[in-house]
Amino acid sequence: MAAATLPSWRTLALTALAMLAFAANSLLCRLALQQAAIDPASFGSVRLASGAIALAAVLHWRRRQESAVATARPDWLAASMLWLYVACFSFAYVSLSAGTGALVLFGAVQLTMFGVGLQRGERIPVLAWGGFALAVAGLAALVWPGVTAPSLWGTALMALAGVAWGVYSLRGRGAGEPVAATAGNFVRATPLALVLSAVLFDSADLSAAGFVLAVLSGAITSGLGYVIWYAALPGLNALRAATVQLTVPPLAAIGGVVLLAEALTPRLLGSSLAILGGVAVVLFSRARVPK
Repeated sequence: MAAATLPSWRTLALTALAMLAFAANSLLCRLALQQAAIDPASFGSVRLASGAIALAAVLHWRRRQESAVATARPDWLAASMLWLYVACFSFAYVSLSAGTGALVLFGAVQLTMFGVGLQRGERIPVLAWGGFALAVAGLAALVWPGVTAPSLWGTALMALAGVAWGVYSLRGRGAGEPVAATAGNFVRATPLALVLSAVLFDSADLSAAGFVLAVLSGAITSGLGYVIWYAALPGLNALRAATVQLTVPPLAAIGGVVLLAEALTPRLLGSSLAILGGVAVVLFSRARVPK
């Protein structure tokens, strides 16, 4: 076992930026899939393709500015998990309420990342478990009024999306240079999304508004957001990396209040404080991790 450590301030700053990007992405996905006219397959294809183009442009600019740029080894498993997450999330999102989807998605993410972390020998202190329980209780309080009886198909897809995202996140802890690794994952995942769109071409529905929202999601909040996430992951153990993602629903809800004129309620404030407090306990607890 390695000595107990705390995340650096750099890791904390990168993690905070990544969670803000994920929350913004949640708002874009909600607008695109639930209000704009775009089908899930087209949304996934445009999202991944625009992310690949944006990150390829960043890599090209860096190569012109620097004599040498670090590269990352091809990771087809990460690319496949990225495509699986985007595809399953997009299709599940149109058949589940926001509250039900959040519970299923983040439940699957937590189980996947915790299971792998424990299997690899991470030791989690009691205080961290308490913080995690507080954060989960806050999430349940936040989304419970929006939970409805879910469809079996939508639930299965969202659970699969959570598992895929958990695996993708865990792969990022040893991916190497974040920009090159994320760009490679987007480039390799895009053909898979395009094949799915071709298979479902007859049901395609793509409006200008939906296209713009998918591009913003892919190029900015997904592409650049995932780069920041991959940069933060080496400084986080599995418990911390899983738990910090519970901040995304309250951040997205607060974004809805600010940007979409949604109501600010005592339940939102109380649950957000519980989630953020629980995450803080987990982040600053000293967990022992395998060397």
